[in-house]
Amino acid sequence: MPKIKTQKGISKRIRVTGTGKLMRASSHKSHLLEHKSQKRKRGFENEQPVAKSDRKTVRRALGI
Repeated sequence: MPKIKTQKGISKRIRVTGTGKLMRASSHKSHLLEHKSQKRKRGFENEQPVAKSDRKTVRRALGI
C-alpha cells in the first residue's frame, strides 16, 4: 500500500493541538471591516474548533 498523502491546503489552514483538537481560523476577518466593531473584529482573531460534522473528513485529509 502506498503512503497516504496529506492535503496541503488543509494542513496550512488547520492546527492540531497537543490534545488532538483541530483548530481553524475564524472567518469574516478579510475585508469589509469598516462597519464591524472593534470587539467583533477582536473576536475573529481567536481560533475556533473544527465543527464536529467535519472532523472525520479533516482528519482523513491530514492523514491522521
